[in-house]
Amino acid sequence: MKRKTIILIAIALSFVAHNVAAQSSLQDTVVLDNATVTAKTREQQLREGAYAVSAVSIRSQVATLQSLTQAIDRTSGIRIREEGGVGSDFDLSINGMSGNSIRYFLDGMPLDAKGTGMTLANLPVNIIDRVEIYKGVIPASFGSDALGGAVNIITNRRASDFLDLSYGLGSFHTHKGDFAAQYTGKKTGLILRPVISASYSKNDYIMRAVKVRNEDHSGFVVKDLPRFHDGYLSLFGQLEAGVADRRWADEFFVSASVSKVDKEVQTGATQSYVYGKVERNTMSYNFAARYLKTGLLDDRLGVTASVSQTQDHSVTIDTTYRRYYWDGTYIDGSLSEIRGRGKSMRHFYRPMTIARGNLDFKLAQGHSLTLNYQLNRTGNRQSDEVDKSFVPTRDVLAKHVVGLSYNQSLMEGRMTNAIFVKDYINHLHVEQSEDSKRIGLPDIKPDDAQNYIGYGLGSRFDITASLSAKASYEHSVRLPISREVLGNGSTIFPNVALKPEISENVNLGVFGALDLGGGHVISYEANGFLRLVDNFIQATVSETEGMMQYVNVDAVHIKGVDGSLRYDWAGRLHLAVNASYDDCRDMREFTQAGRPSVTYRNRTPNRPWAFANAEASYTFHNVGLKDSRLRLTVDYQWVHWFYLTWAAYGSASTKAMVPTQHLTNASLAYSWHGGRYNLSFECTNLLNALAYDNYMLQKPGRAFFVKFRLFLQ
Repeated sequence: MKRKTIILIAIALSFVAHNVAAQSSLQDTVVLDNATVTAKTREQQLREGAYAVSAVSIRSQVATLQSLTQAIDRTSGIRIREEGGVGSDFDLSINGMSGNSIRYFLDGMPLDAKGTGMTLANLPVNIIDRVEIYKGVIPASFGSDALGGAVNIITNRRASDFLDLSYGLGSFHTHKGDFAAQYTGKKTGLILRPVISASYSKNDYIMRAVKVRNEDHSGFVVKDLPRFHDGYLSLFGQLEAGVADRRWADEFFVSASVSKVDKEVQTGATQSYVYGKVERNTMSYNFAARYLKTGLLDDRLGVTASVSQTQDHSVTIDTTYRRYYWDGTYIDGSLSEIRGRGKSMRHFYRPMTIARGNLDFKLAQGHSLTLNYQLNRTGNRQSDEVDKSFVPTRDVLAKHVVGLSYNQSLMEGRMTNAIFVKDYINHLHVEQSEDSKRIGLPDIKPDDAQNYIGYGLGSRFDITASLSAKASYEHSVRLPISREVLGNGSTIFPNVALKPEISENVNLGVFGALDLGGGHVISYEANGFLRLVDNFIQATVSETEGMMQYVNVDAVHIKGVDGSLRYDWAGRLHLAVNASYDDCRDMREFTQAGRPSVTYRNRTPNRPWAFANAEASYTFHNVGLKDSRLRLTVDYQWVHWFYLTWAAYGSASTKAMVPTQHLTNASLAYSWHGGRYNLSFECTNLLNALAYDNYMLQKPGRAFFVKFRLFLQ
């Protein structure tokens, strides 16, 4: 009843605002002698929309060796935790929601389409223009079931031809090279966009105070030792071809890409399990096409359509009966390293089909409808060429999401509203049989389909020229992804009985900018959020096996605030600070057996709940060479300590906890000849602090990197 009331109130407010706008249009026209037109960047336009969204420009990061995860980790309300060095798995949190509750897109299409090995960590930065981060509530046009938010990566769409070539190297035997270009045929108008990217690292940074056997193997001692089995290789290539600005299409492109990721696995889900021979290798092929046409039906209709087919093959090699220690020594045994069973070489074939369509129809000036449909079908075929007792499987997870939204722009743009409804259809076909009770097979039908409805609204109103307010609400549904339901073949057990997460998401915020004159500009933003989640999906770790499995927690409530303050002077001096706080509590009062839950109202473990970032940079012009720029940057990150397990478990003196983190980075970037040549130097973890991340896995210490980039246009 409350949800219907909220929607009815929003519609009524929109109707009143529309009448106010109509009355104001009858007033006399005022003629101005002079007018100043100020263009807003796409990032600024997104911040001023109806949804809680942050837009991060990547242009200044392209000349550095930073990955995309590092570039967005300093955004307000965003926290990224990596499980090690280059190429390691990571967890991204948006306003308290993290992990698979966040969806990732590349130009509106799911990033998974490029293969399971392609992530924010190894996507080529030089092809990216900006990153849009939606917090909690996301537009229906994405056709997604995201619960905690969405990250949409927007690639460059330059009008002119270019060549972008870079190479960087650094500590821990790290190398990274990127190539991107665009060529347009003068006669045919055919546009070609090749991309090649390669990353390699041994990740042999020092692990501090790890436990190893003493010389006579009679006990254990603590030492600082380098990682010895954590190599990473990532290769990505793509060719996109198409045309633009034709009578029948604004854009039509087809693309083919291939990605290869080879990863030595050093640890399990916790640092106490050390692997010395385990590997996980992935090869993916993708073919896609996209079409865009606007201006149909007297400039009232726009059509967008995309289709993608991915062949994804990964293999996890666990064929050694050994138990390793951090110094590389081992003892022989009778159980494999990961699964603690027999030897295995498990193959995972996950073909993925994605189809997406959008229709945008203008009803009248400032009023439009958007209809969206997306299909995401993921197969899961497993086989094992070593473990002959394993029964091959053929699972399928398919999702259909239909969304309809009504959008308004009223009072000459001072007010915008969006109201939407989504229909989620989830179909799961399971043929797995291994360890059936543990993976939940007795609790489900082998072939099952479910339907869910979601809805929401968003609104923004400009109070003054320097103060605006926005609010958004969504009854959101998040369907489990294949990684959670079907496992990953190495460190994650399947759980086919997982239920979808259902949440009431609310965002309230204010933002604005003050132009103080003389090139001095102060911009600010503050947001409050509330998430009431049922069937919260959480990763749990078996301490005896070092394996992970996703399970449902009956109810979790999250509330919090985040804010940012930025100062810019004449494009030279930039200062920024942001802070985030969230309170995520287990609201399950009774266990399934009817007994009081000891974790009731406990903070959800293994997740930071307070963190802050600060950054300062200064740009010098014409230093040494004509038409040159020298940019000096220092950034600092603070993360409050948090418990590794539930606070109710154990005594206060013995509780496992991740300590407070203090990390400082510095960089120097120099460009000359109008940005044609670029050279950067970086130092991460400048003070060599001992830092931890997901499940208290150690992060790398102080590291140095250098990168050269050539950009011709």
